[in-house]
Amino acid sequence: MTLIPLSIYFKKGRAKVEIGLAKGKRLYDKRRKLREKAVEQEVKRILKENSR
Repeated sequence: MTLIPLSIYFKKGRAKVEIGLAKGKRLYDKRRKLREKAVEQEVKRILKENSR
């Protein structure tokens, strides 16, 4: 679990931080995201080549 600062603001001379609690990605989630990103980059590359 990780605490993440969402926003920082001042109220009556004090700094206040709004925080969120998050859970890190699992290894299989990371792999899936990398695969999706690679496919998206490949599609962009092909479209760019075809538009020339």
